[in-house]
Amino acid sequence: MPYDAKLAERIRKIVQRRANVTEKEQFGGVGFLYRGNMACGVLGRDLLVRVGPDQDAVALKSPHTRPFALTGRPSKGWILVAPQGSKSAAGLRKWVELGLAFAKTLPAK
Repeated sequence: MPYDAKLAERIRKIVQRRANVTEKEQFGGVGFLYRGNMACGVLGRDLLVRVGPDQDAVALKSPHTRPFALTGRPSKGWILVAPQGSKSAAGLRKWVELGLAFAKTLPAK
């Protein structure tokens, strides 16, 4: 299934003026990276957010979220946000900013 191009465009508008943010198509979706580290992306219709291993339990308490499990096993520090959770501009910005904040803690690749 192709990724949601409209969601990707909405993310581009949030990150477009940010230094060190790049975009890369991968795994059938698109990722947005900060200094080479994935911050967030679009996988199918869902928003993929890298929240970090210390924040995933907290993030998963938010409505419309679930663990990211590409191989069937949840990936610690990663969550998926269903379309309802990123429908509003404020909701999407919240998740994108959370992903960028975690990526900023990582060394550049």
